[in-house]
Amino acid sequence: MMNVITLLLSATSQGMLWSLLAIGVYMTFRILDIADLTAEGSFPLGGGIAAIAIVNGMHPVVATLLAFGGGMLAGLVTGILNTKFKIPALLAGIITMTGLYSITSRVMGAPNIALLGEDTVFTAAQNMGLTKNNAVILVGLVIVLLAILLLVLFFRTEIGLAVRATGDNPDMSEANGIKTENMKLLGYMISNGSIALSGALLAQNNGFADLNSGVGTIVIGLASIIIAEVLLRNRPIFIRLITIVAGAIIYRFILALVFEMNVEPTDSKLASAIVLVICLSLPQIRSKFTIKSKKKGAGVHATGTKNQ
Repeated sequence: MMNVITLLLSATSQGMLWSLLAIGVYMTFRILDIADLTAEGSFPLGGGIAAIAIVNGMHPVVATLLAFGGGMLAGLVTGILNTKFKIPALLAGIITMTGLYSITSRVMGAPNIALLGEDTVFTAAQNMGLTKNNAVILVGLVIVLLAILLLVLFFRTEIGLAVRATGDNPDMSEANGIKTENMKLLGYMISNGSIALSGALLAQNNGFADLNSGVGTIVIGLASIIIAEVLLRNRPIFIRLITIVAGAIIYRFILALVFEMNVEPTDSKLASAIVLVICLSLPQIRSKFTIKSKKKGAGVHATGTKNQ
């Protein structure tokens, strides 16, 4: 029982930080209806910027905000390639992701940077007597709620509604005078800023920034979104973002349970892929069960009517 509680606390602390990445992926994947692979480059970029800034004596909060800004610039590049140069979104993301590997390597100056002994955004909470997990959960919760609140307020503004309209129907939006290219640029920037923020926080939590940490991050984001949609569908934006946080925590908990089964470290990516396949299959399985139950209900109703 204690082991399950420990796993749950660990999954909650990790999932809270990963949820920012999932929210970033949600921005492009669901709101703008764009498949953006820049995430795998902006995530380690955020971690690298935060780590190098902290090592050089910068305040952790400022370093984290710098990482967010770096992610927004990465998103801007992808957005320009897609909207101005008319490069397909998927290819534009791959190009930026590839280029970001070299840029992140330049920023870091080494394949990884250790943060052991350095102050992080979680240090103040730990100094209050909280354990590492509890400190991460508390700080992560504050940051995630603040991010969700700002996004909800943004999507209620005229520009935010224009971004959502662009994703729903770009042709109609353009016909109504919305500058869809600018809205896409803004969406790309907010998305990758959030992803880089996640990378910065996870680097501080893990105690190091790794150049190759972005591999597979898009999978984590998608899995969190799919789990959230299985939990609740067609809800207001605030509830959707909250369920994405829950989805990220559930995904991390499932992975933690899988790794408890003595899975080899080299098989971790395969385990993650299998978990994602299961998550992606859940909506189909649920819809089939719903159809079957409706058919049974209709059959019972028809029989009852006939008997009458």
